[in-house]
Amino acid sequence: MKKDASYSAWLPYYRPKTQAHVKLFCFPYAGGGASIYRSWSSFLPPEVELCSVQLTGRENRLLDKPATNIYQLVEELAVVLNPLFMESRFAFFGHSMGALISFELARYLRRVYRREPVYLFVSARKAPQLPNEEPLRHLLPEAEFLEEVRRLNGTPEAVLQNPELLNLLLPLLRADFAVCDAYIYQDDEPLSCPITAFGGLQDHDISKEDLSAWKRQTEGAFTQRFIPGNHFFLNDHPQLLMQAMMQDLFKHVIVKYP
Repeated sequence: MKKDASYSAWLPYYRPKTQAHVKLFCFPYAGGGASIYRSWSSFLPPEVELCSVQLTGRENRLLDKPATNIYQLVEELAVVLNPLFMESRFAFFGHSMGALISFELARYLRRVYRREPVYLFVSARKAPQLPNEEPLRHLLPEAEFLEEVRRLNGTPEAVLQNPELLNLLLPLLRADFAVCDAYIYQDDEPLSCPITAFGGLQDHDISKEDLSAWKRQTEGAFTQRFIPGNHFFLNDHPQLLMQAMMQDLFKHVIVKYP
């Protein structure tokens, strides 16, 4: 399919592959953009096509108001990206906030369009049915909010020390944290697709039990994997993460990965 103007802003790096069997949609963590996944295309086999999703309020969409409600965001994603979802099989990967978005989008597509991803990869996020014990981070005073951002270790210190960059980033981070803070899990039937839950071996925020609880969200196969690193292990070991993802995807979906 040709790149359509209706979703081109959402997929700034989208390049169709003639040999692709599955489209892999990747959703960013709080404060992150589509560029996080841009290099992943070099690690993907010809059978998998990268669709790195650009949410509003960041990078090429800096002037677009960022979402603060996950259900409105998911509905918009479903409508805008629906031509691609209907075109071929697709899988989701989401890291931290992105895991929550991809999970709720999968459930929305099943409910409204009777379509599901063939695979759901979730990363650095506890299972959605577990209670949220975090404070309302998006409402913290600026000094405390910055300390939380620094603790998570996902924003370069050079950015945190640059007042101009910080003024651009803080509203986006507060909006993204609001998406997570306001999330209320609604019970529903498990998804049919397999789920793999990834965690960082040195991530002190997400426990093995937090990840293993994702098993409740699928009637298919469930796999739990760990990658060296902290909460943002995907930035330090993208190739290792991609190799693990492709092993699971080919085992359960494409069935010819060496």
